[in-house]
Amino acid sequence: MARKARDRPIETLVLALPETAGAALYGLVDVLTSAGLIWARMMRSESSLLPFNVRIVSTGARTFRCGNGVPVTPAVAIRDDPPADIIIIPQLWLGPDEHLHGRYADVTAWIRKRFEKGAFVYSVCSAALLLAETGLLDGRPATSHWGYQQLFERRYPQIHFRLGPSLCFAVPSGRLVTAGGSTAWHDLALHVISRHVNAAEALRIAKIYLIRLHEEGQLPYGSLVKPLPHADAVVRACEKWLARHYRESRPVAGVVRQARVAERTLKRRFKAATGSSLIDYVQGLRVEEAKRLLEFSRRSVEDISADVGYEDASYFRRLFNRSTGLTPQRYRRMFQPVGMPDALD
Repeated sequence: MARKARDRPIETLVLALPETAGAALYGLVDVLTSAGLIWARMMRSESSLLPFNVRIVSTGARTFRCGNGVPVTPAVAIRDDPPADIIIIPQLWLGPDEHLHGRYADVTAWIRKRFEKGAFVYSVCSAALLLAETGLLDGRPATSHWGYQQLFERRYPQIHFRLGPSLCFAVPSGRLVTAGGSTAWHDLALHVISRHVNAAEALRIAKIYLIRLHEEGQLPYGSLVKPLPHADAVVRACEKWLARHYRESRPVAGVVRQARVAERTLKRRFKAATGSSLIDYVQGLRVEEAKRLLEFSRRSVEDISADVGYEDASYFRRLFNRSTGLTPQRYRRMFQPVGMPDALD
């Protein structure tokens, strides 16, 4: 749907609900409304016709407050079934175990109807949970913030959750796209402009707003050890033991001895309770500590590798890269604080 100069503006509706994050909502409205205009103003040249007609849509037309008390005045209401070439669902403030089943049946029905009529549908971060309720993602790949991975795997096993990418394309046509983390609306805004206007305008907007595509995806930002509530006291004791002893040689054998449970039984129970195998859990603990040392010390990668339990630094580098999507050196460049003292560890 790349736009020609003579075409009408692209009808773009950004959905606002009481749970919506105001930064993502108004960031998307601002950036998309600026397309075709702000670069020309900065360069003191004439602007062309604005490509997007961006409006906020909600369940009703009355002013309300979304997440953190940010005021919202919708331009149109879903009940009026406004036309839409594009529907964007910004981030929602939801807990890691909070789903939306049954809460917005009218909204999900409207999204599904508009998609079936040809609209492009995009979601940001946790808004993929609302999109999941439409059924449009069933049997398809999707992403969301890394903090919701376990919720997707438990509640929406029919959706193929992808943790890595910043943008995940559910259908080959590109009409159904989910964006990952909280600031993935940056990536989505640039994608929408590139797809529906042109890549050059997306680049100009990126330069004006100093935003960029997160090509590294979400892996560097997520925690590899995610606490999952469960009632298995033996596994809880194992988690506590591993948190203290993960650096040791053969920690899996050590925790099996401490648990006094048959190894095969313990591995099965640990996986069922935590969603992770014992060895993956240990590796997650080790990589998380390595990330901390890379962020807050200037120690060599070899020293850090040995400190977290890996004598073979080359193996550690491969594991770190597989776990975070980055080499240890690149991770340090991205996350080490500017002006950090020589030793904080």
